Amino acid sequence: MSETEKKAFIYIVSDGTGETAATMARAAIVHYTNVDFHIIRNKNVRTESQVDNLISEAFKRGALIVHTVVTPNLRSYLEEKAAEKNILQVDLLGPLLFKLDEFLNVENENREAGKLRSVDDRYFRRVEAIEFSVRHDDGKVTNDLDQADIILVGISRTSKTPLSLFLGYKGWKVANVPLVPDTPLPEALFEVDQKKIVGLTIDPSNLQKIRANRLEKFGQDPGGGYARLDNIYKEIEYAKKVFQKHKRWPVFNVTDRALEETASEITRIVCQRMGIKNKNYIF
Repeated sequence: MSETEKKAFIYIVSDGTGETAATMARAAIVHYTNVDFHIIRNKNVRTESQVDNLISEAFKRGALIVHTVVTPNLRSYLEEKAAEKNILQVDLLGPLLFKLDEFLNVENENREAGKLRSVDDRYFRRVEAIEFSVRHDDGKVTNDLDQADIILVGISRTSKTPLSLFLGYKGWKVANVPLVPDTPLPEALFEVDQKKIVGLTIDPSNLQKIRANRLEKFGQDPGGGYARLDNIYKEIEYAKKVFQKHKRWPVFNVTDRALEETASEITRIVCQRMGIKNKNYIF
């Protein structure tokens, strides 16, 4: 550390692996070149005594706490203890879970302050599944694809990421791999149980609208190559050839289908193919 650098500690706190918070923290700190950051990950934090210990350590080091604690009462306890010590804390997961509960109309997920609920493995599986799905988005990580419950394969804008996160929230560890013409698929994809793999496709005209809207949203030319119909036809044709070659992969057309409907069909088929009797084996 040079004389001009400032030393700073970030405490990652999670009742799961802490991978999501750590990844986001690392992405943020690259913007501060004159700070010597030390990231300390506290995973599987599930009791108040564990919170007390890490709060004490964080206070001594003047640390920032970044957390992804899914259990409401434990999250509240962490926030209260941090406030008592005037420790800055950032909740990365709580607002997302709250909005997802609202969006999905999950009535049994009561998140009112002070309301206790039983804590069991399914909540920790949810955290781990969400973190896994974030880490394995768009083919970023392929060395542990065998750990995925479901692997989605498709060209850009076929709902791979939304489906991955939706299923991750439901407790499924999902990886998604993009299909890009002239780019070989990762070898790891063919080393896993092929019954986990699902292909995604979409109608060309629908895809063109989605891509054009996305380009326009980011101030780019909606008539650019990414959204040109001839290029889209080429990509879809390429995807067809891949799916024809790998006939064991069921293919879902996501055109004008609700996310929940597609997700439900995917889990039904994967459970059937994997011989899982309980279709909601995680949730």
